[in-house]
Amino acid sequence: MAETRQAGILALTHEGKPGLPRGRSHLPPPAVSASQRERLLRSVIAATSEHGYQAVTVADIVRRARVSKKAFYDHFANKEECFLAATGEGRELMIARVVSASRALPAGADDEDLLRAAVREFLAFLADEPAFARVFYIHMPAAGPRAASRLDAAPRRFAELNRRWHERARERHPDWPAVSPEAYLALAGATAELARSMVYAGRTDALPDLEDTLVALNLAVLAGRPWPPGVR
Repeated sequence: MAETRQAGILALTHEGKPGLPRGRSHLPPPAVSASQRERLLRSVIAATSEHGYQAVTVADIVRRARVSKKAFYDHFANKEECFLAATGEGRELMIARVVSASRALPAGADDEDLLRAAVREFLAFLADEPAFARVFYIHMPAAGPRAASRLDAAPRRFAELNRRWHERARERHPDWPAVSPEAYLALAGATAELARSMVYAGRTDALPDLEDTLVALNLAVLAGRPWPPGVR
């Protein structure tokens, strides 16, 4: 449990634990394959978080996953493919958690409450997954052009979610300003950079403290609201 709290579920490895049963197993082959893949994805996140992408080897990954090199190459052509799969799944989980947080609110919920729920879940996800946060915001740029491109795509996904929320909100708040598409991307980029700076400083656990600041920032741009005096 200590490892889970320190690194997060997405970096929970099987290092020092039993490997999958050898030979005949009571598990059907699809279940064995799925377990191997999950172990490898978590292990590449854990290894990269600790040592950086360039220093990690396939041997490091399979050792933490407690699977064979053959199993690794049954799933992935190389380290990059494993890394991209792991960070891609983490990114999709992060976005799904944000969307689900807003959808969980009652029908007719206030637009600000919808925004706050999404911001809160984004920050909570990163705080709960510090290893993934380090990999995503610090190590991905060094993992090659494909990884950098996927990192660049994440703010664009959040910008699109924000645009949809804002356009629906303006139907109920016609006094809210219309903004350019670039404004949504700028807000998403500012959010990502603020999160990255906290992760880089080793303050991932303090990310939830940014909730009021990020909500105020979005409402200042998208609702034309003055900055709340209590938010610093």
